[in-house]
Amino acid sequence: MMLTGGQIVCESLIKEGVDVIFGIPGGAILPLYQDLPDYPQLHHILMRHEQGAAHAADGYARATGKVGVAFATSGPGATNLITGIATAHMDSVPTVFITGQVARAAIGKDAFQETDVTGITLPITKHNYLVMNASEIAETIKEAFYLASTGRPGPVLVDIPKDVFVEKAEFEYPETVNLPNYDMPQEADPEQVQEAVQLIKEAQKPLILAGHGVIISRAYDELMELAEKAQIPVITTLLGISSFPETHPLSVGMPGMHGMAYASLAINEADLLLGLGMRFDDRITGKLSAFAPNAKVIHVEVDPSEVHKNVRATVPLIGDLKKVLQQLVPAVEPKSHEEWVQRIEELRVEHPPMRPKVTGELRPQYVIQALSQATNGNAVIVTGVGQHQMWAAQHYTFTKQNSWITSGGLGAMGFEVPAALGAQVGRPDAVVWSVAGDGGFQMTMSELATMVENNIPVKFAIFNNRYLGMVRQWQDIFYEKSYVATHYTGNPDFVKLADAFGIFGTRVTKEEEALPAIKAAMEYPGPALIDFVVAQEENVYPMIPAGGTIDQLMEEPIEGHA
Repeated sequence: MMLTGGQIVCESLIKEGVDVIFGIPGGAILPLYQDLPDYPQLHHILMRHEQGAAHAADGYARATGKVGVAFATSGPGATNLITGIATAHMDSVPTVFITGQVARAAIGKDAFQETDVTGITLPITKHNYLVMNASEIAETIKEAFYLASTGRPGPVLVDIPKDVFVEKAEFEYPETVNLPNYDMPQEADPEQVQEAVQLIKEAQKPLILAGHGVIISRAYDELMELAEKAQIPVITTLLGISSFPETHPLSVGMPGMHGMAYASLAINEADLLLGLGMRFDDRITGKLSAFAPNAKVIHVEVDPSEVHKNVRATVPLIGDLKKVLQQLVPAVEPKSHEEWVQRIEELRVEHPPMRPKVTGELRPQYVIQALSQATNGNAVIVTGVGQHQMWAAQHYTFTKQNSWITSGGLGAMGFEVPAALGAQVGRPDAVVWSVAGDGGFQMTMSELATMVENNIPVKFAIFNNRYLGMVRQWQDIFYEKSYVATHYTGNPDFVKLADAFGIFGTRVTKEEEALPAIKAAMEYPGPALIDFVVAQEENVYPMIPAGGTIDQLMEEPIEGHA
């Protein structure tokens, strides 16, 4: 049948199972928006900023495993997506971004709101397209969704000129894609699997490093079976958090720059590391030449370009993590590592995650512990970037699969508000808490209006220390307390702000107020906000300086000691 380009976009999205779109209209994409009322299956959520649309699509995708979709117009609409696209790219999140472009005749002539968005996004997308004919739209969208969701997932951008949306073409949605140069590993080489089995058999101090790939490939059961069968303790990377229950006796927590000291110390003693769906990034490894000096490495990774990039693998296993573990686990022999497990427990006791300290101020660590208690570790926690992110990663006890959503690789402030919106839309029955810094919150807080408008009941825990906390911490430790451009002296009254948006708001300044306030927010039927006025100069510990070694590990000073 003959349809306009805009109708073909809508029909194609429905074929791909899309039910929610986050976006903002504008001139170049307006013809597509005018078609939306004819497609009630596509629920469009009108955002307040395109960055919010991109992060919301990202949060939706992470929470559901489906492809997140965002619309934006040409020029500033498209460029406002950039931070969100880069975030999805760094964290391998399946997303498709559809942007309007100026009419074909105006391209290259510096027309009003013209920007070469395919050129701009080339380094931060898995692939992108400029579609010059309506007849190419269906095939392009089919490819875009296939690329975004297969292999190592990632963002794909489809840029469509305004007049292509109104041009008519025959619509027939393709059943398959033809991408001859797109290699998608499935199972690993059987000989290398056997080599890995032998290394596991010989190891006395093995560790699993579970990354985001466990969540992406839904390899939870296989990870659990491997850990329990060979009694291998499990460390989770920042994005691997919630891939393994933290109440399990083999759970060790997060390592690295702000990870648990005992996890980093265990890596230093290990004789075998099994890196599962992770990329040995600098926040974990620090100085590469000093990382895991005694360990051989099995690296399971779907993207061959990540293998040997930072850490040389003794045995690389290229393939889909779930399928590779299904090869590996049956071949692994049951084994006990009681002495090694006990050694890690000794390290945990010697290096506790938080030392007792009485300051008279509200310590942010206690807030996270209260949040964990009130939610029984079952909430979906969405954070921005900075101190609040690290405290949440350290002190919330995650018991539910895929319940941690954060900006890892890019480290984008402002992620916490719209990504939580997207996560709540994707999982309407879940309790979603946005743990936010006062700085990051103010970058995208306009999306509170979107939540009110659409009755999206996200709960907000704002860690209000009136500082760019992590930057202030670096200035404290590395720049002799020279606090330049990090102190907020004009923060709004967040409780009054909540009232202005028409939502529940309250302020907490004492530890004993935290739990009741959290429970009250959860009982409120819509969005709710708690302004936690926390200690201004609290630092995140442990800390290993960037590019540092385990010998430079800094732990929280004991009260009364330097």
